[in-house]
Amino acid sequence: MRLLVARCQVDYTGRLSAHLPMATRLLIWKADGSVLVHADGGSYKPLNWMTPPCTVVEGATEWTVTSKKSGDQLKITIEEVFHDSSHELGVDPGLQKDGVEAHLQELLAADPAPLGKGWSLVRREYPTAIGPVDLMCRNADGKNVAVEIKRQGGIDGVEQLTRYLELLNRDPLLAPVDGVFAAQTIKPQARVLAEDRGIRCVVLDYDDLRGAVDESQPRLF
Repeated sequence: MRLLVARCQVDYTGRLSAHLPMATRLLIWKADGSVLVHADGGSYKPLNWMTPPCTVVEGATEWTVTSKKSGDQLKITIEEVFHDSSHELGVDPGLQKDGVEAHLQELLAADPAPLGKGWSLVRREYPTAIGPVDLMCRNADGKNVAVEIKRQGGIDGVEQLTRYLELLNRDPLLAPVDGVFAAQTIKPQARVLAEDRGIRCVVLDYDDLRGAVDESQPRLF
């Protein structure tokens, strides 16, 4: 991973256009090829980014990042560099979910029917530049749906899914991607925020998903 603190201007061109005027920012160039532009505010969400697969052409005063899928470009014009370092982070073991949350994901991956009739699983832990989506599914109409699973659904979970959807909908091979926020309990404020953003909420019954099986009893298989 390469970290660059620099005074820079950022321009995104493609299906959408965006401009960030000259200012001091943190540029992150990850080993997977993704490039993220951060400011000192705005929490952990990047101001702009490009997800892999992409190419990065580095000049003396400019980075040009081009998506291999869409041809979109992120052009970073660098005026002054304050810090430049590279670090080998190695293989990350990934987020370890608590037992119930991990099991909910496993059960829904095996049978996505509680999320919608005629649904099928595309992939568990679908990768994005800011972390994996719990499930990527396809609904009965063939549309892609990103599913975020929580034991207790709060506003943070809705914000997390929103960021995933912003990234996924930039990919012309996936878009449009809908969102489903699934949890055993969903706080009222989280439900209001999700529905305002077009995200459907699903309340999960753990016992129903498990088939109300008594795990303490011996089974043949």
